[in-house]
Amino acid sequence: MNLLEIDELTLDLPNGVRLLHGITLHVAAGETVGLVGESGSGKSLTARSVLGLLPDRAVVGGSVTVNGRSPLADAAGRQEIRRHEAAMVFQDPRAGINPMRTIGDHVTEALRLCEGWSAVKSRDRAVELLTSVRLPSPGEQLEQHPHALSGGMLQRVMIAGALSASPKLLVCDEPTTALDVTTQAEIVQVLRELCKQNGMGMLFITHDLNLAGSLCDRLVVMKDGGVVEEGPARVVLTAPAAEYTRRLVSATPRLTGGVSAPAAHAVAEAQLEVSGVGKTYRRRGRTPVAAVTDAALTIPRGGSLAIVGESGSGKSTLARMIVGLEEPDAGTIRIGGRSMAGVPHGRAERLDRAKSVQMVFQDPYLSLDPRIPAGRAIEDVLKLHTAHTGAAARERARELLLAVGLSEEHLAARPRTLSGGQRQRVAIARALAVEPELLVMDEATSALDVSVQAQVLDLVAGIRRDQGLTLLFISHDLAVVRRVCAETIVMRRGRIVEAGPTERLLSDPQHEYTRLLIDSVPVPV
Repeated sequence: MNLLEIDELTLDLPNGVRLLHGITLHVAAGETVGLVGESGSGKSLTARSVLGLLPDRAVVGGSVTVNGRSPLADAAGRQEIRRHEAAMVFQDPRAGINPMRTIGDHVTEALRLCEGWSAVKSRDRAVELLTSVRLPSPGEQLEQHPHALSGGMLQRVMIAGALSASPKLLVCDEPTTALDVTTQAEIVQVLRELCKQNGMGMLFITHDLNLAGSLCDRLVVMKDGGVVEEGPARVVLTAPAAEYTRRLVSATPRLTGGVSAPAAHAVAEAQLEVSGVGKTYRRRGRTPVAAVTDAALTIPRGGSLAIVGESGSGKSTLARMIVGLEEPDAGTIRIGGRSMAGVPHGRAERLDRAKSVQMVFQDPYLSLDPRIPAGRAIEDVLKLHTAHTGAAARERARELLLAVGLSEEHLAARPRTLSGGQRQRVAIARALAVEPELLVMDEATSALDVSVQAQVLDLVAGIRRDQGLTLLFISHDLAVVRRVCAETIVMRRGRIVEAGPTERLLSDPQHEYTRLLIDSVPVPV
């Protein structure tokens, strides 16, 4: 008997709209099955059905069984599955953890409440779990709150919490989206070992086909709520039968071959100049943390520069200082020849900075107002920063949403009704609405599936070509960096350890840390 059996699963909303069309798949003990497809294809709904996390008023057909129990038949079976049989790691770590509680409370909750473990025993197990997912200081981080951890660190906490009760089946919904390549490699190795040692089955949702090919035994490809192809991972990725799968494979960025950013041309005028910038966080009773030390970089007008490095290396802190969200302790920042160091004060100064530089953040859910529909969020930006008003603003908002791969229907959609990838596309459209001179993208494509990612990157490339937009691109995906940016700098522990043309840096890295990053990129088996 398979550990997970999904047979002809359908899901209909009360208004009669069908979201899932007869999904059938299975996962055996010790097997990893990958679920791939574009954002909105039904992957997450299928995964949520395993733990009975479907909308209350939805009409469900077909069957789902986990180790012989059904999460859809009754509440008792659902609770038993959640306690001992299956656990889920969600895509958005900040949305899945209470910001008012410590990391220790989150990781030990299941052990204390469901297993009856003592506080001391639960804490010891939590330290063991956080160590297994490669958090640097597990004992100290148990006492911290979520805001003190980076997105990648929080995702590791979520994985540790899901593993706390040693589930037989682990359902992972884009669990490595927020992780850098070295941490991703470590986490994937942890998951592999758990599957092998404990016979744990895994349903693994990802838009990274390279990762899916390196981790999964079989792949199930979904589109528009249905399965279009399934089979051994190697076969699906090297000889796809469905046209849709072929499009996904062709859109996947590679470290070698395929599309790469054009080489940089010497340009006298610099759009962004950063010199000697540093930032140290000082906390009472604790050792100061040097987030950025003596950072220096230059991007010519219309050029593109990537910053890569592990979670906590200082990439986002440097970006936040550039856009004026953090005050540097030292150094200078110049955008378009003007000094921009420091946080802007007053309405006029903030509007001026916003016109010069816009930032697309890693977490789209936190960067969008949950009360405001996508169309209005873009309209408000257009009315504030451009001459568009009324019908002109609405039409421009529609054009921007279409440009990032959304439809007119999404104009009225609020963030909670959108998938993670769709929310990120709204955030990108909103930033582009200002028509900034410099665009900073902080892991902005990490939540996008490969086809939409390719579409958005092509969009940004077109704007750079037509309008001279300058791009600072922060990413842990080296293959995407190769496609987007002509120049790359590598950061580690707050310092720049290597810099140069992207193609040279990836083909002939000089620093051992850069070599480690490249060696950690997943390669399909």
